[in-house]
Amino acid sequence: MKATWNGVTIAESDETVVVEGNHYFPENALNRDFVTFSNHRTTCPWKGQASYYSLLVKGELNTDAAWYYPDPKPEADMVKGRVAFWKGVSVFPSPEA
Repeated sequence: MKATWNGVTIAESDETVVVEGNHYFPENALNRDFVTFSNHRTTCPWKGQASYYSLLVKGELNTDAAWYYPDPKPEADMVKGRVAFWKGVSVFPSPEA
């Protein structure tokens, strides 16, 4: 799978985990050149507290466009160490090499 925004690949991996229709990419699949800090937090009743990243690509900021669970509840352990996207980030299968 590949996640892109503003014409740039933000993450790419063949080992995503799908939860509630969202592909969670391994953290090491993130292209950190385009990831920036966010202090936004939300809470999911069954996954726990989510933290966010913003994306900065070609001078454009996509605030809180990625989320992750630094310490998910035990029933959501499958998302630990993984990041998902929204807010216009396209997630689609990577073309075969």
